[in-house]
Amino acid sequence: MHSTDTALPQPAASNTLRDAFAQRFDAWALARHPAGGSTRLTHRNVYILPTRTGWFFALLLLVLLVLSINYQLNLGYLLTFLLAGSAMMAMHVTHNNLRGLQLTARPPEGLLHQGQSARLGLLLQGGARDRWGLALRPAGTQATPPASQKKARRKASSPPYPWAYADCACNSETSLTLSWTPPRRGLLAWPLLTVESYYPLGVWTAWSRWQPQIELLVLPAAEHPAPPLPPARPTPGNGPALARGGGETDGVRAYRTGDSLRHVLWKKFARSDELISRDTAQPQARAELWLDFATLPAQLDIEARLSRLCAWVLAADRTGTPYGLQLGGQQIAPATGAAHRAACLRLLALHPGPLLQPRSGAAPRAKS
Repeated sequence: MHSTDTALPQPAASNTLRDAFAQRFDAWALARHPAGGSTRLTHRNVYILPTRTGWFFALLLLVLLVLSINYQLNLGYLLTFLLAGSAMMAMHVTHNNLRGLQLTARPPEGLLHQGQSARLGLLLQGGARDRWGLALRPAGTQATPPASQKKARRKASSPPYPWAYADCACNSETSLTLSWTPPRRGLLAWPLLTVESYYPLGVWTAWSRWQPQIELLVLPAAEHPAPPLPPARPTPGNGPALARGGGETDGVRAYRTGDSLRHVLWKKFARSDELISRDTAQPQARAELWLDFATLPAQLDIEARLSRLCAWVLAADRTGTPYGLQLGGQQIAPATGAAHRAACLRLLALHPGPLLQPRSGAAPRAKS
């Protein structure tokens, strides 16, 4: 007798189907919002369904109606239709609590680093009515009603982004901050936002999905603690030397006692009656701080090297030391200032990732 194994349904298949449906719904819902950094919720992009409490409430109304019909209870009819009418009115109040709400995304304050929690700002404008019990969160958690979050089992792979709650009074503005952890470095889109409302009875949930059309620059995670900055490299000076004290310049200078007569410019003395000597001092080598990807230890992977360079850029900027950045075939000449720091950090954040081979030779020269 041969036994035949029956194939059991795989949970992954249902999860895949559910995720595909969620992605299609999100794409359809996002297309109903105008592109930009702000949006207004209207009847076209606000959706409403009964909550779990609402379904139990509907079942309770059905039981009350059956009992009232069976026992001919006039007060039962009154209670049933009174509760049903209250639920229908709550549907309109819940939907109107979101409809007309203006959302505006604000750039995050400070620098965004990979793996660190960022604070994203939102501005809520209530318009012509009060808004109560607004709940917002970035994408990354399962859509569980706030009232049931304590009993919810969050996915292990989903960051535990908490809900943020706010009330917005009539004709006023409310600022809100959301916590979000960037999944990787580079230019990332603003996370998908969910705004929900259960006001006033909790039997209906009105929600909307929106993704601001704003890009966020996520930097590599800064190494902590980072090793000290590398020593500056001496490079030969180029071009005319800087002015010395007393108005003297390299090449010529005023005659000093003890100078050789062979160094005196007699032609200039004949014209101006002033002794001038040639300056025989050689141009001195100046030291420049270069942060070079290729000189880092070979045992560090790409992300670890970028993290160290990011920490060094921030450290050099704090000390005010002129520094340059060498990253493969791209380099930024030594300088200081906020604009220079931003250019270096952007180059690190947008590094594509292929391993760069160490170079041989002298220190890189600054490109003009």
